[in-house]
Amino acid sequence: MVGLSGGLDSTLAVLITGLAMKMCNKPMTDIVAVTMPCFGTTDRTKNNAVILAERLGATLKTVDISATVRSHFRDIGHDMADHSVTFENGQARERTQVLMDVANQTGGLVIGTGDLSELALGWCTYNGDHMSNYAVNASIPKTLVRHLVAYLAKDNRDKDEDLTGVLEDILDTPVSPELLPAVQGDISQKTEDLVGPYELHDFFLYYLLRWGFGPGKIYRLAIYAWGKKYDRTVLLKWLRTFYRRFFSQQFKRNCLPDGPKVGSVAVSPRGDWRMPSDAKIALWQTELDALE
Repeated sequence: MVGLSGGLDSTLAVLITGLAMKMCNKPMTDIVAVTMPCFGTTDRTKNNAVILAERLGATLKTVDISATVRSHFRDIGHDMADHSVTFENGQARERTQVLMDVANQTGGLVIGTGDLSELALGWCTYNGDHMSNYAVNASIPKTLVRHLVAYLAKDNRDKDEDLTGVLEDILDTPVSPELLPAVQGDISQKTEDLVGPYELHDFFLYYLLRWGFGPGKIYRLAIYAWGKKYDRTVLLKWLRTFYRRFFSQQFKRNCLPDGPKVGSVAVSPRGDWRMPSDAKIALWQTELDALE
């Protein structure tokens, strides 16, 4: 059971699930790919999700959650014009409920799609896309997700041009949870405009978790590695964002579903990373404040 959005993470999740099914000699139709359009879904992402499921031979199920979410907002007295976190999270949690219930219907497992970068930043909805039965992308950073999908697109070029075409279009689509209404049919909510470039956050995360470096050293390394692409004010802005979100979002990481460890860095509380949810950022913040 995979929630297929037409984005990078769910694409990699369903591709990995397909490889696993082949290794187990199971039919691809045993994969139930569920697309759940709502207020922010664009034709581009929805069509890519449908095409991807068809090319893989998965069983496609479309569940439009718009009416259900509107009903829920009426029940709790939330104004549809209020596009706050309640508006966004209500959709994410409804999608997870649909996946869990369809998994019960079919005797399946919900495959999580969230990646390591999102878990580090807390860029997921608690008990929404944060939850699954098995989080296959949990230790794969966004930059590696992109690399793997690009590799599979290239690898299938001679075998399935249509599959390669849809994978390349997914790679070209802005990263977005699509929880805010589209504007003239285009994605209005672009993740990297809000939380910063994933290539930077993945860089920060690696040196924090793998080497235990502090903000000052990571900042100096970032200047050497990224100084030609980003000026110092931009690097420092996103480094501060990274630390703020990393410390404030540990409560989500402390109750992650099971998932594999793929590389040298992971944030599972059952593996590499143990941190109290109320850990204070004060010492790191003092060092960050001294940087310029």
